[in-house]
Amino acid sequence: MSRATTVSSFDSYSPPSTPIPASIAESEPAAPTSPRDRLPRRTSEEFHRELSARRKAFRRMSRLDDDRVLIGTRVAEGHQNYVLMYNMLTGIRIAVGRVSAKIDRELVEDDFWAAHKLAFDVTGDELTPGARYDFKFKDYAPWVFRHLRAQFGIDPADYLISLTSKYILSELGSPGKSGSFFYYSRDYRYIIKTIHHSEHKCLRRILPDYYNHVVNNPNTLLCRYYGLHRVKLPRGRKIHFVVMGNVFPPHNDIHEMYDLKGSTFGRYLPEEEIAKSKNAVMKDLNFEKNKKKLQMGPAKRKLFISQLVRDVKLLVRMNLMDYSLLIGVHYMARGNKENIRNSTLQFFEPDTKTAERRASVMKRRESRVEVYRHTLAQTNPDRLNASELPDEPLEDRLGCVFYMDDGGFRSTDENDRPTSILYYLGVIDILTAYDAKKKSEHFFKSMTHDKHAISSVNAAEYGDRFMGFMANAIEHNQDIPLEYQMTTGSTY
Repeated sequence: MSRATTVSSFDSYSPPSTPIPASIAESEPAAPTSPRDRLPRRTSEEFHRELSARRKAFRRMSRLDDDRVLIGTRVAEGHQNYVLMYNMLTGIRIAVGRVSAKIDRELVEDDFWAAHKLAFDVTGDELTPGARYDFKFKDYAPWVFRHLRAQFGIDPADYLISLTSKYILSELGSPGKSGSFFYYSRDYRYIIKTIHHSEHKCLRRILPDYYNHVVNNPNTLLCRYYGLHRVKLPRGRKIHFVVMGNVFPPHNDIHEMYDLKGSTFGRYLPEEEIAKSKNAVMKDLNFEKNKKKLQMGPAKRKLFISQLVRDVKLLVRMNLMDYSLLIGVHYMARGNKENIRNSTLQFFEPDTKTAERRASVMKRRESRVEVYRHTLAQTNPDRLNASELPDEPLEDRLGCVFYMDDGGFRSTDENDRPTSILYYLGVIDILTAYDAKKKSEHFFKSMTHDKHAISSVNAAEYGDRFMGFMANAIEHNQDIPLEYQMTTGSTY
């Protein structure tokens, strides 16, 4: 049963309860200023010609700029993910290049469930020169994600240039609580995240509704998905991953970061952990302890809450929970003078030429791979210079109201006059369903803790609590509802 919310005059959107493929033709057209409308139409020949020209220009720029990138970390000794990264980018380059080169067309229902398999016989490349290295790649719903990228204002040639013109990615530390790895593109625009099989199935299940929601809500705060793929490694292991938009920009320091779920159990980052890193991501209880409030005047309050209500209604109807609002805070008075990005962002690129010479005298594939791993482990990262970082937001951030102020959402006073804080906002981690596993987690945790304070609650309760917390997180919130009911037929 679908769930709806009637909380205020802000809430005027009712997501369709029927499966999206059947409702695509009936959905409201995107706004005339949709980023997709601004992208040029190309034939296959024109696309390949432009992509080739951009790659040549990119190589020229790389030689001049010494292969600059915007983020990265050192790959420690014993690191084994370079082969995985190589396979990911090779698959993306071929799969996205193929679908982008075709003449555009309308989506049909089968596009949402399509999965294209590619088999690669990689010989003589920079990873295993002179040796055969095979892997398989699967591209899910390629036409749907092509349309999503266009809807978000992503030019296909720029997309491939960012991800695959040079095989440089950077890993974000070690896997977190979820066990996922994060990789940044060299220009900090995109994140590649490995996901569990259950998350992969969840995204495929919700993709029709997600697509329709994005089309009807160009200002959505939901995580921007640009691709869903799978790599099968030589020994048979399958790894699913998504390509997402980065909530944070490359051109401004983020002075504070918060990940807010609306729950309280386990939602505090100790002060000693915060002191260790300038990039510490604080949580709900830190937000309250620090007496933080989002400074939004009446107009921006309405924009923010009305869009968040529409987004959360979709998540509740899809039986999703455990998502959070990621907030990056940039204080304009502090600017970038602290060089937070320069002190924390590095890049990594292995010396493959030396490794090639060493590998050429070896006969066993395993030995050659070990040579590369040894080279990777001993390659030190290079620091970025201040002049290498961009000073303006990227073009794909200009089509959304929440990115309209220097790539973010600027604070305002009660007269809607701009003040001195930039917020970077996005609802992330939206691929967890309230299933049997989460119900069991709720049962056992509620035996020792307040059942309303833990993260694992049913989708409707999670949505109620999430919206209530976000409304209370806004300063001067007297004109917005502070409590929400997401169940069918409820009223505020």
